Amino acid sequence: QVQLVESGGGLVQAGRSLRLACAASGRTFSSYIMGWFRQAPGNEREFVAAISWTGGVTKYADSVKGRFTTSRGNAKSTVYLQMNSLKPEDTAVYYCAARASPVVLTTDSQYYYWGQGTQVTVSS
Repeated sequence: QVQLVESGGGLVQAGRSLRLACAASGRTFSSYIMGWFRQAPGNEREFVAAISWTGGVTKYADSVKGRFTTSRGNAKSTVYLQMNSLKPEDTAVYYCAARASPVVLTTDSQYYYWGQGTQVTVSS
């Protein structure tokens, strides 16, 4: 079993930045990809970003490309989502997710483990 804990959410003005972190613990965390998803009220959960086990491959939703960056810490069990130039439409609960995979995946149903989520609110 893998446990994921997100942190770093909060209230921020449009145009500012936030960095989310997702710390993984539990069973041997080897060859796990990590994904970031978000869900705004009344909307379905949507893909934001994902990163390979080595950190060498990343994928982003078109809506965040150029503004958000995901990376892995040196120990690989912590993943970050740097969010710059935030917009009110980025307001959502952000979740990190994980699974063992040789390729980066972008569909939420393909992930096995999920964090509890962290709220990000961007005011205009």
